[in-house]
Amino acid sequence: MLSVSNLEVVYDDVVLVLRGLSIEVPSGSIVALLGANGAGKTTLLRAITGLLAPHRGKITKGSVRLRGDAITGEDPARIVRRGIAQVMEGRRIFAEITVDENLRAGAFTRRSRAEVRDSYARVLDLFPVLASRRKAIAGYLSGGEQQMLAIGRALMASPSLLLLDEPSLGLAPKLVEQVRDIVVQINEQGTSVLLVEQNAVMALSIASYGYVLETGKVVRDGPARQLLDDEDIREFYLGASSDSERRSFAEVKGYRRKKRWST
Repeated sequence: MLSVSNLEVVYDDVVLVLRGLSIEVPSGSIVALLGANGAGKTTLLRAITGLLAPHRGKITKGSVRLRGDAITGEDPARIVRRGIAQVMEGRRIFAEITVDENLRAGAFTRRSRAEVRDSYARVLDLFPVLASRRKAIAGYLSGGEQQMLAIGRALMASPSLLLLDEPSLGLAPKLVEQVRDIVVQINEQGTSVLLVEQNAVMALSIASYGYVLETGKVVRDGPARQLLDDEDIREFYLGASSDSERRSFAEVKGYRRKKRWST
């Protein structure tokens, strides 16, 4: 479905953020992308969706391909028409308009009214709470409802690949479980998913494969279950260790000096 090869991204012609990064998202899969703040996760999504320019970034090397076709540096609207939709970190809904208007805005690239109606019915089936609040102003929804609206708006484009940037951010544990289950359901309906998360347990519990980013590079990748069981992943990203003394995430940040994964 998606292939990113040897990608380099620079901001302001000075700051090198992605350093030869390569990942793949097979058709029909959920792939998790893990890493701390500043690792380059959001920059990668911007490179895929053509949204680097507003942030003064550009691709200086490498390629992005969707189903084998190069989309590197294409216009964002054209990339959406090709079948990629993104849910940005922080939800980014249109707070001043209604839930219904937000959803219909997500279908702006589509021309078939019948297909838009089908997508609308699919979204309301996935998110019954949105069906009951269609006429509500989006800015008055709860945090969890806004996240559902953001995902629903992206699905209105009927994407073959959905990019999710920190969908569990700021949500209560019960809502995180709901979001997790919704991502699984979306995938089961035929949409491939690239899931960017700091919540490694949630992401790896539903993904088939995972990548760990550090300073713009992939430092570890493998089957999700293998990563979830890996002691280094548990220590450095989950704040847990099999040692008798458990250490917090803050206390194990010395991994940058250990460089276990870079050797």
